[in-house]
Formats: sequence, structure tokens, C-alpha cells
Amino acid sequence: MARSVAVPNRKTVEPAEDYGFFGPDSVTWRVWSYPTSLTVGFQRAVVVEELDPALVASVDETHAIWDRPRTRYDRTLRYFALVAFGDSRATSKAADVLVKVHSKAVGIEPLSGGQYDANDPRSQLWIHLTAWHSILYAYERYGPGKLSEQDELRYWQECAVAAELQTCAGEHIPRNRAEVRQYFEEMRPQLVGSQVAKDTMNHLLQADVMLPKLPAVFRPVTKGIAFALRKATVATMPRWMRELGGIRQSRAMDALVRPLARITFALAHLNRKSELRMLGVLSPSTVSVVAPVLLGVPPRNPETLTPAQARERYGYTEPATAHLELRARQAERALAGKRRSDEGIRESEPILGSTA
Repeated sequence: MARSVAVPNRKTVEPAEDYGFFGPDSVTWRVWSYPTSLTVGFQRAVVVEELDPALVASVDETHAIWDRPRTRYDRTLRYFALVAFGDSRATSKAADVLVKVHSKAVGIEPLSGGQYDANDPRSQLWIHLTAWHSILYAYERYGPGKLSEQDELRYWQECAVAAELQTCAGEHIPRNRAEVRQYFEEMRPQLVGSQVAKDTMNHLLQADVMLPKLPAVFRPVTKGIAFALRKATVATMPRWMRELGGIRQSRAMDALVRPLARITFALAHLNRKSELRMLGVLSPSTVSVVAPVLLGVPPRNPETLTPAQARERYGYTEPATAHLELRARQAERALAGKRRSDEGIRESEPILGSTA
């Protein structure tokens, strides 16, 4: 099981190789580096995405969020942090190996009887946009507030850049607020509050399952943090989404949690080491990715690349067409009821963290 880590300082933190795909002048760095993002924002994303029948079927098949919730949370958060903050080499490698990891997640979705595939461009776009939308929404609600019209446009354009690291189809990626709203309206009729979805969403709202095991004397504190995080996250979800998920929370609680959360996150943001300490509890493996950004440690090479430039430099294939032979082999075995290879999982551990 992942453990909390020591908080680095400017003298001990390892500089990144470069600025990755965004850099200090990006809206992405401004929004994602605020403490709302990798807490409420990320929890909201992993909860909301379970309403997609294909995705929740894939999640339920592995059972990882039930058997190893802290490990699964840690690895997923590290990947998204790499996309936002990581250097171009490490992030390109993570994106490539993730295609292999997802090649195992193929099967039959029980509600429709259709096939699901975690590498399907539609599934990848749902995960990607749910994360980026949730991160921004949490920032607006519990952080500094709404972005300017120009900055929001930049944010969604940067979101489209990040989508190039997944199998998303370029022509379907929204690039402004109107297109994002249209996307979610089109997705809404396809979302289903099945019993599996409800169980999974409520499980993921129990933040204490993501936290490390502490001595009994500290458990009331852990429960209190988990309770507050759940209330803050639920308050960001529209009523129709809560109804699908079987989640209840009063309007009074929604109103009460907002000022309390805003004050808490504002205070946390005053001290970057406190932010890193909080992150070290939630996701130890993510600290090394985020630390150079929060502590203002410049990279060895102060440049930004596009995903296409990075693939050309490091020799990776575009995600949509990467590892097609492995993906076909894994799908064939999955649909025949045979055990799939752990090739991608094993390769991912040095990059995304242990699966144990």
C-alpha cells in the first residue's frame, strides 16, 4: 500500500527535464496547482465518470477500486498530474504505457450487451473532459472564482492539447465553453444510474478509503476530513446527477460547505509545503510531479512542447494507433473469457506507481 512521503523543499526537489506541455504562464498550471484541484476536483471527476455504463463496467470488472482503492487513486492522480505538470519525456512515456494498461479493459457491458473498450476514443474523451471540467468547477466554486472569458478559452484549448495524449478523436474535442456544454448535454441521455454505478459512486465518495491507515487515535480526524471532502464534492454535483447516483444532500448543506471550503483551501494555498503535505497524504506518488511547480523550481530545460513534438522526439506512436497488435490480442482473449496479459501493468509500475 502507498504511504505518505516526506515533503521536499527547494534544495531537495528534483527539477523536471522541461516544462512539459503547458508551463508557468498557462491557465492549466494556475488552475491545477490550486489545492481544490487534486482534492475536490479530482474526487468529483472519478465519481461522476461512473455514470457512463461502459466505464463502470470496466471498473467493476477489475474490482481494483474495492480491493486497492488507495493504490488505484494514487496511480490515477499521478497520471493526471503528469499531464498537467510533468516533463514531456515522462508524460509521453506514461501516455504510451497507459494504452497498454487499458488494453486489458475489454469486455461486454451488461446493460446493453455491447462491447466496452477502455481505449475507445469516446470513453477516453468522457474521462478526460470529466476530469478537466471537474477541476475547473472546483476551482471556481471553492477557489479564486471564475476565470475571465479569455482565460477560460485558453483553458479549454489547453484541455484539447492534453487530450492528444489519449486516444481521443481530435475532431470531437471541445475547445470552448459552448462546445463543452454541448458535449455534456449530448452525453446526459447516455448516462445510467445502475446499481453498480450507485455503489461505485458512493464508495468513491468515502475519501477515507483513499487515506493511509493511521493509529486509532487519529481516526476521528481522518473521518472528519473524509466527511468534509464528501460534502464539498457532492455540493458541486447537479441535482439530476445526484439522483442518478442515489446521492442525497440538502441545499442547506450545499450552502454551508461553500464558505468553509473556500476558507480552508485559501489558507492551505498560503503555504506550498502545507499543500504538498496534504497531497502526500492523499497521493504520495504525485508529490514528486507537483513539487517543482509548487516550490517554483525551474526545469533543466525551460521549454514547452506539443504532444506531437514530444512523440517525434522520443519515438512514440500516436495513442489512437499505438500497440494495435497487443490491443487486438487482449480483446480476443477477453471476449473468449481468457486471462489477459499483465504486460502493460508491469511496465506501468515504475512510471505510475505500484499496483500492490
